[in-house]
Amino acid sequence: MSTENLNLAPALRVGVLGFGGLGQAAAKVLAGKREMTLVAVADQKGYAYAAEGLNFKDCIAIYQSQGSVGYLEPVGTLTNNSIQDLIDTNQPVDGYFLALPNLPNDFIPSVARQFIQSGWRGVLVDAIKRTSAVEQLIAMKDELQAAGITYMTGCGATPGLLTAAAALAAQSYAEIHKVEITFGVGIANWEAYRATVREDIGHIPGYTVETARAMTDTEVEALLDKTNGVLTLENMEHADDVMLELAGIVSRDRVTVGGVVDTRNPKKPLSTNVKVTGRTFEGKISTHTFTLGDETSMAANVCGPAFGYLKAGMQLHQRGIYGIFTAAEIMPQFVK
Repeated sequence: MSTENLNLAPALRVGVLGFGGLGQAAAKVLAGKREMTLVAVADQKGYAYAAEGLNFKDCIAIYQSQGSVGYLEPVGTLTNNSIQDLIDTNQPVDGYFLALPNLPNDFIPSVARQFIQSGWRGVLVDAIKRTSAVEQLIAMKDELQAAGITYMTGCGATPGLLTAAAALAAQSYAEIHKVEITFGVGIANWEAYRATVREDIGHIPGYTVETARAMTDTEVEALLDKTNGVLTLENMEHADDVMLELAGIVSRDRVTVGGVVDTRNPKKPLSTNVKVTGRTFEGKISTHTFTLGDETSMAANVCGPAFGYLKAGMQLHQRGIYGIFTAAEIMPQFVK
């Protein structure tokens, strides 16, 4: 099929669940795409749907001024059960990006179950982080397949972009010795990414997902004051490990993930990269390194791949291929 014919296809109708910093960034990314149109947005207090497409500026403005896209006239609906109520409208949406915090650790799997039980068919994509959460979703493979849902999990930056890079880099080797992922994230204002920062706090020794979720904003700010706004994370429970293991590339005990998050400066505290060390068929030990440009933001490196995987998932879905897939198994498709 020619590129011209592909461009004639109707734009994919996309919904974004969660409208914090990541969800708002996703809406901005979609505004520049011809192949996808933002038609649905949901937050904790409501949702908005417009078949012809939502204006991301209007959505962000109403969310920031009134706390929910549900106030957006005439397409908004206020509800404390926004995701379920949006699904129940049966409005046509081809795929959803779950820009949701996985707090508690079974939250995103529980959202997936809502879609399964609703009878909706399409593509779901997430940027989930924790190994245990991805394992919960993988256990739902048969249910997703029976429901006609193609689910793409772990499709952000890490896991996601860097996991795919590791899978590609591994091809040079007869044996993989280790995969090391190191990330640097700079955030100008932590309050724009409250849920993401809380998830990161949950990885700090002495904290859990539950304790981080229960922290008030004041308590988070007090912790950040102690660390000068910097969170240093080591040996994280990160789904890159299970994804690379499932893809047959390397056992999870040889995958390590860690990084530094600066919640007070937009500049990355260090470069984000993945290093894949292995033995070639000639017996030589070497390391491939894939480094992200320091100028690219967390939002760009999460949302871009997420929509690339959504497009890839839609191609699978249109071929009748349902179930669950990870960023280590499927290559994302560039979205124009």
